[in-house]
Amino acid sequence: MIIITGVEGFIGSNLRKHLQDHNEIVEVTIDNCMQFIDTFDQWKDVKLILHQGAISSTTEKNLSKLHKFNVEFTLSLFKKAIIYQIDTKYASSASVYGNNRYYKYNPLNYYAISKLQIDLFVQDNIKKFSNIQGFRYYNVYGNGEEEKIKLNQASPISKFKDDILKKGFLNLFKGSDKFYRDFVNVDDVMNVVLNNKKDSGIYDLGTSTPISFSDVAEEVANKFNGNIIEVPFPEHLKNKYQSYTCAKSEWVKEDFKFKTVRNFLDENYLV
Repeated sequence: MIIITGVEGFIGSNLRKHLQDHNEIVEVTIDNCMQFIDTFDQWKDVKLILHQGAISSTTEKNLSKLHKFNVEFTLSLFKKAIIYQIDTKYASSASVYGNNRYYKYNPLNYYAISKLQIDLFVQDNIKKFSNIQGFRYYNVYGNGEEEKIKLNQASPISKFKDDILKKGFLNLFKGSDKFYRDFVNVDDVMNVVLNNKKDSGIYDLGTSTPISFSDVAEEVANKFNGNIIEVPFPEHLKNKYQSYTCAKSEWVKEDFKFKTVRNFLDENYLV
């Protein structure tokens, strides 16, 4: 039996898709997670917890909501993992670093703070778990982001593609050539999360090769024959927007491979 939280989300739904044919899956959503902790009684049958559920908006201002789902529920779940010695893999976030390029903690928003709180708990209690792996996901993208597009939480790759197909152009913030992200494909994320053999720890999960938003826009625009229109950078994002993200090279020596944005576009879209 495998517990997957956040099955309604992008990464959680991909994990379910990869595992559901050969495993009994217990699905946990934001709507039922607190009740689940109180009522679930088959912990001894659980072999793995894949905790991907969270309030993931970096602009969320409701602190009690963030704390309830991102911290309180997670701590309750992890305490069950300790009691019943269940292997656990969970979603941390590269947002804990903020704009610090030397992997020092510098969260820029409440979402990032909530993720850091959990990481610190894990670091303090890591020997109590049978095995726990936290993954600081960088900018995950790929097929299946339709719901994220509706919520305005999709990766630039998917959002730019959607804009061009609908309008013939994409909007790009001025100064985007100075903002770099480590874009990692969701299929590569699945491979690392499900197949790595590392010990307990918290690991960066990205390609370690960041590219600018401008370069991404040009790749997508060229692929779908669209135009790029620059728009002013939003005031509410100034000083709260990471200018550079790049994962530590955790997986190179483990022989995991990562595709580029161009690889993804060429493999999935014949235009």
